[in-house]
Amino acid sequence: MNALAHSLAHTTSFHALHALAARAIARAEPDNANVLIVPGLRGSGEAHWQSWLHAQLPGSQRVEQADNSTPDLAAWSDRLGAAIDAAHEPVWIVAHSFGSLASLHASVGREERIAGLLLVAPADPDKFGVREHLPTQMLDIPAILVASSNDPWMTLDKARGLARQLGLSFLNLGAVGHVNTDSGHGPWPQGLALLRRLQAAVTA
Repeated sequence: MNALAHSLAHTTSFHALHALAARAIARAEPDNANVLIVPGLRGSGEAHWQSWLHAQLPGSQRVEQADNSTPDLAAWSDRLGAAIDAAHEPVWIVAHSFGSLASLHASVGREERIAGLLLVAPADPDKFGVREHLPTQMLDIPAILVASSNDPWMTLDKARGLARQLGLSFLNLGAVGHVNTDSGHGPWPQGLALLRRLQAAVTA
């Protein structure tokens, strides 16, 4: 078990996660300019937790698609890849739903340009016919895949299997839907704490 997975496995509550993140921030304030927020289909509206996170991280970048209503993996990946390549330092990617699939696709060949991945409620690649375009080998990138036991867009077993296949740390949030506005995820301090925990584990 890697250090990140060990940390998550021994974090018994989000209260503990907040405390760990607070200590990490006290040691060294991360550079928000290297955080890329990648919404899913139809973007993330003002009430979405990704919009809240963007406001909490001044200087962070939101990667918007030319057409966020069409799940075009290649086009989404190209747009994200351009943002990764333009960054002056390795980036932290916080993605949701189909944005998580685009992030996985864009990560191939850019492992050294990505400091870490936080993939929240990824969409099922089989629903979009893109599984064959995603990486199949373990990624050499620190990452957490966050899933829900009742997500309509990806079953828990499939999410766990994807994390295992790619060597990602896995976190089951329980029955919290698709982790979007419909499931009540506007301001989401737990998401910020997960990002900070990922950053702390990588930079420790």
